Amino acid sequence: MSELGQALEEYLALRQSLGYTLRLPAQALRHFVAFMEARDAPYITAELALCWATEPAGVQPATWADRLGVVRRFALWRRATDPRTEVPAPDLLPYRYQRKSPHLYTDEDIEKLLRSTAQLPSSKGLRAPTYATLFSLLAVTGMRVSEALALDDKDVELTQGILTIRRTKFGKSRLLPLHPTTTRALCRYLGRKDQLLPQLATPALFVSERGTRITEWSARYTFAKVSQRSGLRAEAKGHGRGPRLHDLRHRFAARTLIGWYRAGLEVERELPKLA
Repeated sequence: MSELGQALEEYLALRQSLGYTLRLPAQALRHFVAFMEARDAPYITAELALCWATEPAGVQPATWADRLGVVRRFALWRRATDPRTEVPAPDLLPYRYQRKSPHLYTDEDIEKLLRSTAQLPSSKGLRAPTYATLFSLLAVTGMRVSEALALDDKDVELTQGILTIRRTKFGKSRLLPLHPTTTRALCRYLGRKDQLLPQLATPALFVSERGTRITEWSARYTFAKVSQRSGLRAEAKGHGRGPRLHDLRHRFAARTLIGWYRAGLEVERELPKLA
């Protein structure tokens, strides 16, 4: 490992010890260090940082700015031990990400998605039930994708109809009550999973047909493909563009807020329930 690579691992360890997860920044920085090593560059320069940041084609300029910002923070830390380090100026790529407007799925949209999901090809017969249950759970609970994929079997209390969410965005655990129909759907999925994969090595609730935990990339890619088949996204080789998996959370939040207003509740008091 190069000296810059060792420095990166120290930097990541320090940030993680302070509570930062850094999953995507760590991946990006490792790619940056590999980029530097391929050019035999022993220290960070603004020119190389800019070259790496703007390498992806066909993306929003804000993506370049985000990539450069990740390197800038690392460079600020690295300069304390290597004075040769150049820190890219904050105004070098002054672009900001334009947040996309959420797509508020209708009931008909959800039905189309689930019909397409039920037709997913499968060698063992588990792929369609896994993704149908996952997408349905996201739609009716408003959970984050990462929270649902981090669930283990032990986190599902079928008798009381409660999910224990242990890996939340803010690092806290919470209990999520389920509607009886949701509990029954989870029970059917667990039974199907136990029947098809009786000796799993992973405690994960949602698993692939190889017996491994479903990854966020796989969930988003599969959602994109079934969205294309159901007409919610245009056909594309990859993910394409259109309504996102995270928009299921927006749908749940919007419907919940409307329900609170119609019920005459003090909405500001209820908002923490959607965190």
